Amino acid sequence: MARLVGSLLATAIALAVCAAPAQAAPVDFTGIVALNNCSGSLVRTPNSAPGDKALVLTNGHCVKFMAAGEVLVNQSATRSFRLLNGAGTQIATLQATKLVYATMTDTDAALYQLNTTYSQIEQQHRSRALELATTHPVSKSDIKVVSGYWKRIYTCKVDGFAYRLKEANWTWKDSIRYTQSCNTIGGTSGSPIVDVASGKVVGVNNTGNESGERCTLNNPCEVDQSGAVTVRKGINYGQETFHFSACFGAGTTLNLSLPGCTLPKP
Repeated sequence: MARLVGSLLATAIALAVCAAPAQAAPVDFTGIVALNNCSGSLVRTPNSAPGDKALVLTNGHCVKFMAAGEVLVNQSATRSFRLLNGAGTQIATLQATKLVYATMTDTDAALYQLNTTYSQIEQQHRSRALELATTHPVSKSDIKVVSGYWKRIYTCKVDGFAYRLKEANWTWKDSIRYTQSCNTIGGTSGSPIVDVASGKVVGVNNTGNESGERCTLNNPCEVDQSGAVTVRKGINYGQETFHFSACFGAGTTLNLSLPGCTLPKP
């Protein structure tokens, strides 16, 4: 009887372990890249396959300061990225051949396509890409902003969302506002915003109000649905990235005509 009880207990424990939800790996510098002027990350969509050419996420303004309404799609590009390992040590230089998408309208984001695949990067450098979340980030959730340029990880929470975030000539929609401990600085632009619970990328860091000015360069202001303006000196922001997944089918080919794709079009 004791053996039977022990066997049943072992089986129950095994089933419980199998049923337990997988825990996200601790957030470190795995999949993080440094640009010459910004930060970025190696990313994939849920539909990405190992043999697909890999993507790098950063800001639109890390490509160039674009005019309001300007959208760049599938342009030839030559750019290198310094790939880091989990400890933040450079382990490789990755090369882009295409700028898949970039804009500073409604969002501030860019995706480059590399000349190497996800499987090649994993086999050669033992590095994996971060997955883009497909759902809207959640207020008060724990996040980390991981900068490859500075090799620094900022830890805070999603404080809320700005209906419109206006900076100089640019306006961004539904921006992520951080709590104060994510005191990001120049060079952290393009850093992925990683949801701690899932380990997925929910946004890309892009700006902050440095001196308390109203809606000027490096001093974004929040505009609510009624047009009221709020200035939050010392508070930093990022742009959501869940929109991207709906704009890619199989592989890493952008298709802005897909149902549910709401990214600005050229």
